[in-house]
Amino acid sequence: MSEKKEPGIWQGFKAFLMRGNVVDLAVAVVIGAAFTNIVNSVVKGLINPLVGAIGTKNLDSYSSCLKAPCKLNADGTVKTGIPIMWGEVLGATLSFVITAAVVYFLMVLPMAKYLSRIEARRRAREGTHEVIEVTELEVLKEIRDALVAQRGNGHNQR
Repeated sequence: MSEKKEPGIWQGFKAFLMRGNVVDLAVAVVIGAAFTNIVNSVVKGLINPLVGAIGTKNLDSYSSCLKAPCKLNADGTVKTGIPIMWGEVLGATLSFVITAAVVYFLMVLPMAKYLSRIEARRRAREGTHEVIEVTELEVLKEIRDALVAQRGNGHNQR
């Protein structure tokens, strides 16, 4: 009787690294890190000055005091009171929305259009213009009907 040897840790790790998803994720992380600098520059160079036209240029300075009096030390730590730093949240939210918009409009949307054109060309070459869409409910109904038919054919007799 021969025992099947399981792959070692290194072979499993190598297989994990060689999957396409891991490489795609690594590329996304590197590009995302580089893209963060661009977004931060947009927020500091465009958004903050626009907000500065109304108030201060630094969103981080916007706050409210939950328990008065709010006083901060010179290094920014809380001396007394409970400050709510909603300006920091607003700045982070703006950074996120700008990042999401740029990624969607400059990367996701053009790639989706490109891939749909490629798919349309492939279908045209194959001569199949008809796309059959099956909903999840239809698939579940077919499975149910198949099980009922199977049960009716004597598979569930005692």
